[in-house]
Amino acid sequence: MGKISSYHELEVYRVGYELALQVHKLTQNFPGEEKYELGSQLRRAAVSIPANIAEGYGRKKSSAEFKHFLRNALGSSNEMCVLLNLSADLGYDVSREIIEQYDILGKQLYRLIENWK
Repeated sequence: MGKISSYHELEVYRVGYELALQVHKLTQNFPGEEKYELGSQLRRAAVSIPANIAEGYGRKKSSAEFKHFLRNALGSSNEMCVLLNLSADLGYDVSREIIEQYDILGKQLYRLIENWK
């Protein structure tokens, strides 16, 4: 892992941020009651991923501290897979592609946690 100067350089941050934007737009099309229930939960979990990466990178005093925030981001990524699958199964317009992208992001976060020094 080469030296990086900002969390913006981390692919997991960039992907997480872009996916959060997609989820925000996606949930705007949910039925009225779900915009404020399931939609809100999806938006919070989606934003949690890049936010944890940024916060952890900014506060890192040790590798262990940054990894703690990366594990939080991984948990939110897993939560997104569950919430998106639930949304799709409820008949809301959720593509399998975005679910796959969160699955891939989770794997990338896991690898980053394992390899960060």
